[in-house]
Amino acid sequence: MIEYGFSKELSLSFDEVVTQATDALKREGFAVLTSIDVQQKFKEKLNIDFPRYLILGTCNPKFAHEAILAEENIGLMLPCNILVHEKGDKTVLAVMKPTVAMKMISNPQLEKVAQTVETKLKSVFDSVQAATKG
Repeated sequence: MIEYGFSKELSLSFDEVVTQATDALKREGFAVLTSIDVQQKFKEKLNIDFPRYLILGTCNPKFAHEAILAEENIGLMLPCNILVHEKGDKTVLAVMKPTVAMKMISNPQLEKVAQTVETKLKSVFDSVQAATKG
């Protein structure tokens, strides 16, 4: 497991992981502000073929507002990123840990916001999974 995020390989299609993650984000009050298709950009700018690799910049407006009130320049660290990419026949889902990103800023009020956001992002991460048969 990476130190600065949660990561797992899934036996789901790329599109299924994106859909499940996006739906889970909505349930937790997040919106996707940016969607960066790295595969497409590498092809367009470098003429490199690359596996599917998507960075979703997510935001929960309530917590973004709290964070900005606590630390005026925190916008340099926003939004929270979620990554979906292909790895062989698997799809990887990775979610950043806001608490790790905020360690470089000594602000107890901001740390509380980061912990709350991380709990919600961990819930998103945990909810994306293959359907169980039963």
